[in-house]
Amino acid sequence: MGSTSSVGTLYFTGISSYSSDFQSIIQRAVQVAQQPITALQTQQSNNLSMKQALIALNPDVAALGGDVAALGQVASGQSLAASSTDSSIVSVANMGASGPGTYVVSNITSLASAASEMSLTGYADVTTTSVSTNGHVDLVVGSQTYHLDVTNSNNLKGLVAAINGANAGVSASILTATSGDYLSITANQTGATTLQLNDIPASGPGVNLITGTNQGSNAVFTLNGTIHESKASNTVNDIIPGVSFTLNDTTTGSVTLTLTQDASQLSGVLQKFVTDYNKLVGDVAQQTGTSGGPLAGDFLIHTISSDMQHLITYWNPSSSSSIHSLSDLGIGFADNTGQLSFNAATFSTLSGSQITDALKFIGSSTSGFAQLASNFTQLTDPITGMIRDQEDGYDNANTQLASRISTMEQQLSKLQADVTAQMQAADAMVAQLQSTQNTVSASIQSLNYVLYGKTTNANGL
Repeated sequence: MGSTSSVGTLYFTGISSYSSDFQSIIQRAVQVAQQPITALQTQQSNNLSMKQALIALNPDVAALGGDVAALGQVASGQSLAASSTDSSIVSVANMGASGPGTYVVSNITSLASAASEMSLTGYADVTTTSVSTNGHVDLVVGSQTYHLDVTNSNNLKGLVAAINGANAGVSASILTATSGDYLSITANQTGATTLQLNDIPASGPGVNLITGTNQGSNAVFTLNGTIHESKASNTVNDIIPGVSFTLNDTTTGSVTLTLTQDASQLSGVLQKFVTDYNKLVGDVAQQTGTSGGPLAGDFLIHTISSDMQHLITYWNPSSSSSIHSLSDLGIGFADNTGQLSFNAATFSTLSGSQITDALKFIGSSTSGFAQLASNFTQLTDPITGMIRDQEDGYDNANTQLASRISTMEQQLSKLQADVTAQMQAADAMVAQLQSTQNTVSASIQSLNYVLYGKTTNANGL
């Protein structure tokens, strides 16, 4: 935002010998009136600089908050790693299991597939060939029947539109072949079902217009040798608590799924936490002190610093736990600038019980160390976050300032025009007086010459 008024310079061209003095008076009046406008424009520029600084700071604040939340996710999942002896047949993911475990999936005799049928015959034309004898068709999907009225559009295009508009969980389309145009209907979800399209005549039973060869299928398998399951989806997440596995192929053999504690998950997130924390320490330092950036002294910088302090000072008072603070996990100050370091060697010496205590120390989004992630979410939420609110505040302030500046510039233009007109009038009057003075002086000189035969100066000499 510039600090120069949009009011143009009005050059004064006088005719008196004092015209340059009149020009100075005009310039001085404009300069004095310009000062409050310049102050507002400077404020606009400062607001823009502060907004840009917040925009640059926001991702680093969000990254640190994300790290704290990620630690909570690892802790909630007990830092368990899920593996499969053959992921091409069965893949597995830990979705929050409570502890280690081993599971065997075997005898996968069928995978879940979606029902898909097509019309028994082709139609000569998609807009003129009738598809129903009476304009009424029943679509059957599972246990639900949808009554379709195609009386006004008794053709293939009209039937496709009616099926897709029924919100029946299926999708209809037209297949074009050399033998004609065919109706294709496919269920949106996998699983064995009933899929029919019955033409309803004026009298008599309905006639199915589509094939019945692919009514979909369920995934059929055995878990741990004794649990026989049939599922409508190949992704199964409701049998083993906190575990989701996906059937990718059939097999007469078995695949073993294993959940084991993997401390490297926790150490990896801790290292990222330290890296992002140090990045934010540097950002905050640039906005702090007498030589700080545009956000120096801003309450948001104080809030961010306070939230970071809460992280490094968080303490677990439980006497039964071996982990009380981040330092017990190998995190400490690297120097006197507030930078942290992560000692992977210290972390690697933690026993299994200490890792368990570490996961309890970290907690979740509602307890322990990880609950502090909400402090950063309150700052960086893209809709309700404090940083977004302050950015919007700068925008609103600058909009109001722009309106005030526009009004003041209009007033300045009028002032400049009024002062210029006054100076022009004064200059014209001075010029007239100077002309009269010159005329009187010339007359006196002529009279002296006639009376005394000589010219005289103003003193009569």
